[in-house]
Amino acid sequence: MLALRPATPADRPAVEAICIATGDDGRDARGLQAHPELLAHLWASPHLIADPALATIVEDPHGPAGYLVATADTLDFERWCEQHWWPAVRRQYPLDESWGDRDRALVELVHAPEVSPASLAAAYPAHLHINLLPRAQGAGLGRVLIERLLTQLRLRGVAGVHLGVSRTNARAIGFYEHLGFERHSVEADGGLIMTRRV
Repeated sequence: MLALRPATPADRPAVEAICIATGDDGRDARGLQAHPELLAHLWASPHLIADPALATIVEDPHGPAGYLVATADTLDFERWCEQHWWPAVRRQYPLDESWGDRDRALVELVHAPEVSPASLAAAYPAHLHINLLPRAQGAGLGRVLIERLLTQLRLRGVAGVHLGVSRTNARAIGFYEHLGFERHSVEADGGLIMTRRV
């Protein structure tokens, strides 16, 4: 039995664990690098803290099995991170340490985060991250999570939403296209930006 519920700050450890367990194009990222928790520091935890009202947990009898986190205003979120999130993470992961290649790439992102283009943020100000463990996949919950978010964004008067996905993750791209997202642009690191009007 799978159910959805609003997230709380107490869900942070579970959200981080799910982020890592799905961090390699939906596969487990543990073992790929020494510090896979960097994935969560970048793409899960700050969203849960900055705007918990837009975070939803998928739960089954074994506990949290997936999540959606989002922000309604990406530029405001990036400013919030600079003030409230990145300073402590940067102290924890200094640039002058000796990092493996995969870790170094993420540490560099911590110290120089991606900045959303103004044109993208103006037309599609919200953004989201969604991850489901294998035991929660195939039940239509991804669609339900995104439709729930779209309703929340409409109530806030948000015009559009965007997300990033690896260009090698064909399954995820097909899923988003099925839900009405369109391919918008390619990021400097090769990631695909997809957009949808709310």
